[in-house]
Amino acid sequence: MTHLSGKTVLVTGAGSGIGRLMAVDVARRGATVVAWDIHPEPLEGLVREISDLGGRAYAFTCDVGDRAAVQETAERVRREVGPVDVLVNNAGVVSGRPLLELTEDDIERTFRVNVLAHFWTIRAFLPAMVEQGSGHIVTIASAAGLLGTPRMTDYAASKHASVGLGESLRLELSRIAPGVRTTLVCPSYIDTGMFEGADIRAHRLVPMLRAEDVAAAVVRAVEQDREQLLMPRIVNAVSPLRVLPTRAYDAALRILGITGSMDRFVGRRTEQDPAQRGSG
Repeated sequence: MTHLSGKTVLVTGAGSGIGRLMAVDVARRGATVVAWDIHPEPLEGLVREISDLGGRAYAFTCDVGDRAAVQETAERVRREVGPVDVLVNNAGVVSGRPLLELTEDDIERTFRVNVLAHFWTIRAFLPAMVEQGSGHIVTIASAAGLLGTPRMTDYAASKHASVGLGESLRLELSRIAPGVRTTLVCPSYIDTGMFEGADIRAHRLVPMLRAEDVAAAVVRAVEQDREQLLMPRIVNAVSPLRVLPTRAYDAALRILGITGSMDRFVGRRTEQDPAQRGSG
């Protein structure tokens, strides 16, 4: 079990969505929150909310897709707050367009934020965890990391990479630092606005997940030292479906409505950042 009371928990993409919800949840459980986001204003509100609850929170503005910024901000955290016990790599972006409509910048941004940022944050905080023999790293990936979907070539590829990172890291740490635990999270669409317009025809099997439910499930998974969390349960069927011939597998995805789920995608856009910032 990972007891969060008295621990320091760093959450990237903490300004909104499940990142914010997780930050508030762990604060309620007695953890000190280190909140990272690319936008400072939401962080200020988050710190006030946690302070009003009687908790402690520190805000750091950081573009996790910028390696130098991650290194500099991580050093500030170590200097101003101290060692991090739980790292939640939650920040993510989605473009939601066909491959030929993506720009080179779109593709590079997706991989910087959804994959490379995980490497930079882990390399910044893992050494101290290994040295102290304890810690927890959470990779918020996606069900898109387990299967491909039209209009998500860059996103799905980046999430496949983050799944590979999470699984390989778990096995690597079991050899060199068994006291450092990992949790890989693969949710389907979440109602944060990041995937506004996305829709899966088989609603009962693959419902739009409530952000509050996902955030609470992730925190429980960390406390229980669960290695993997797939949401909803039907996501567990993706791997067994792989034994089907390719045409049968593709047909199953069409029947479930997964291949057309991004056809009406709108997403959440802001003047500050045209990408869809959030989780999963």
